[in-house]
Amino acid sequence: MIRLSAGEWTAEVRPELGGAVTALRKGGRDVLRPTPDGASDPLETACFPLTPYANRIANGRFVFDGREVVIPTLPVFAPHALHGDGWLKAWSVERAAPDRVVLTLAGGGDASWPWSYEARQAISLVDEGLEIVLQITNVSGEVMPAGLGLHPYFPRPAGTRLSAVTTGVWTGPDIVPDRLAPPAEVADWIGQEVDAAAASVTLIDNAYEGWNGVAELADPDGVTQVSADVDRLHVYAPPGQDFCCLEPVSHRPDAFNQERPGRGGYRLLGPGETLSLSMKVSRAQGA
Repeated sequence: MIRLSAGEWTAEVRPELGGAVTALRKGGRDVLRPTPDGASDPLETACFPLTPYANRIANGRFVFDGREVVIPTLPVFAPHALHGDGWLKAWSVERAAPDRVVLTLAGGGDASWPWSYEARQAISLVDEGLEIVLQITNVSGEVMPAGLGLHPYFPRPAGTRLSAVTTGVWTGPDIVPDRLAPPAEVADWIGQEVDAAAASVTLIDNAYEGWNGVAELADPDGVTQVSADVDRLHVYAPPGQDFCCLEPVSHRPDAFNQERPGRGGYRLLGPGETLSLSMKVSRAQGA
């Protein structure tokens, strides 16, 4: 485990556990959901990287450049593939300092993803909080479809409210949505600032377009702010749990099965080209 500190902030990172952040605290208070002692599943961590794609690929398959690509699926997410393979692998430490660590991963080129890629995470603490810059570079000899995301888990105490500005939400009959609708059409926190307790009885798993890059979780003790340099936000809050996820992502769910690149946000990377995504997490205490 790598421990970082800067000002009031501390963080813990486990490169071997999917390159995940396993704790983030300000003044000793958890800003991200802490990872249980002895955890071996990245889904139990505080934040993990999504690469070379984010969210779901329907039925673990898509067609690219005339060939069918089949992606392995985990039993817990079957029949869909979810979040790429970067979060399932050990990352290497490129360099570390008291307030910063840079992790790298050589991925793909195997059954999990046919194109070889290199991923890089720069995880830093500054006076304002946590900063993560995630990058993926195509190191194969052909064009590669690509996407990125980050998956932070936030505590959701009673009275938590979510605020964000978006222009649309993907919806449909399944967890792989097929239609872009006005945000008000989907029951969620966004735009309505619904109290978390009222939203805890049903699954929230919604992908938003036209995000202005800032979201805030307000609870009785203060406000946590998430900001990113992408215009898509995925909101996940399972029923009966005391956490929620605000995931900055570069593309919509199942983007690789859309008609053309860019429509759902995924990118085409030529050999040597890089895609980046950055996220900041800050916390202001209440009065």
